[in-house]
Amino acid sequence: MKNKDGILNLPLIVVGGGGHAKVLISMLLQQQRRILGIVDVKPLPPLLGIDYLGDDREVLNYSADQVRLVNGIGSIDSTSLHRTIYEKFTEMEYIFATVLHPSAVIAPEVQIEDGVQVMAGAVVQPGTRLGANVIVNTGARVDHDCMIDPHAHVAPGVTLSGNVHVGKGAHIGTGATIIQGIKVGSAGIVGAGAVVICDVPDEVTVVGVPAESLRARTTTEHKAIL
Repeated sequence: MKNKDGILNLPLIVVGGGGHAKVLISMLLQQQRRILGIVDVKPLPPLLGIDYLGDDREVLNYSADQVRLVNGIGSIDSTSLHRTIYEKFTEMEYIFATVLHPSAVIAPEVQIEDGVQVMAGAVVQPGTRLGANVIVNTGARVDHDCMIDPHAHVAPGVTLSGNVHVGKGAHIGTGATIIQGIKVGSAGIVGAGAVVICDVPDEVTVVGVPAESLRARTTTEHKAIL
């Protein structure tokens, strides 16, 4: 398993204080990582005992070689804010920590870039590459030779068969299944529970079993009503 996360013993600042951040903090506490606090645009009560430091500007009180950041911004259907936070701070030379749950099964050959998060119960098989800032969420299954491009989110319970390519910033919804050899384009969205048997173009949303674009489904349903 290869990554370039940096120095593991540096203290951490979690950016964002919602549900995804809560799960990450729990993981980090299990691993006895030192967390300085949470930054968020709005004031927050302590989260699992970790204090709110202030808004994002508080990060700038530490140089990029003093801390590592953890991207606590999740995504329900869009990865844009998760990506924006990552790019904002990496442009200032901050590094995002890679966070891997101890129960995740990750083949030694998997390539992992900065800021990747692999949550509890996930499985990532050999030949796979996880790009920067990718989330492989709880219980997801990523089979052999998949390519997950930067900023993509593979949501809880997803199954990716072999040789699936998930494009930059794509969101694969909870419980979706993508068969082997399929490509989901950049910023594509696969709805929860969908079964994808054809490629998904860039910036297109697909839903259903088998998955179809929302536009195609709307057109078909409208004609049926007429």
